[in-house]
Amino acid sequence: MERPAFYAARPGGWRDWWTILHPPYTAWHLSYVVIGATLAPRTDGGRLAATLLAFFFAVGIAAHALDELHGRPLHTTVPSAWLVGLGAGGLVIACALGVAGVATVGPGLLAFIVIGPFLVLGYNLELFGGWMHTDLGFAAAWGAFPVLVGYYVQAQRLDAVALLAAVAAVGFSMAQRSLSTPARGLRRQVAYLGGSATMHDGRVEELDVPWILEPLERALRSLSWAAVALALALVADRVF
Repeated sequence: MERPAFYAARPGGWRDWWTILHPPYTAWHLSYVVIGATLAPRTDGGRLAATLLAFFFAVGIAAHALDELHGRPLHTTVPSAWLVGLGAGGLVIACALGVAGVATVGPGLLAFIVIGPFLVLGYNLELFGGWMHTDLGFAAAWGAFPVLVGYYVQAQRLDAVALLAAVAAVGFSMAQRSLSTPARGLRRQVAYLGGSATMHDGRVEELDVPWILEPLERALRSLSWAAVALALALVADRVF
């Protein structure tokens, strides 16, 4: 059986936990937190670390556990009770970190603490008729929101810089979605794809799933590490 994602490990045991974490995508979206934080006028390392930890629990653990609970798209064998516990526990820890930060960041942070779980539950469980589970919903929840929170935690306000960075994250996330949606479909739904393409010079390319899938996933890999590299560059600029 075709792996359900390019980063998915062989099913079973500890490998299922790696797969559920969606490592390249988790790192990609945590990079948006860093980008937002380092675009602020000043960047406090402690606040940034706490924000990253909160998003790791909310997105890397809770959102992905709930996504697997809803239809088992990654075909893991992790018990449903564990997925529910990880979903609930991840959100509780993320919110607790946010509440702890109110003392230093200010009460405005409470709005983000409310919005965050709403996005995770609404998107990953496809609540409200699935109206949030769209390309734009994905881009807003996993692109714009991390940038805005990262910036706000540092600057205690939002301004044009934060909004423009959020718009950029929406664009990158829309591109991610445009690539990952057909890639998932090819891996998880297509049983057979056949045909050929005849080039102007007479060459014939056989059309199959790997031929179509490869450039999609190569672009996803490239974008994921590029986002991390950009975030590290911005941190280095602040440190050095």
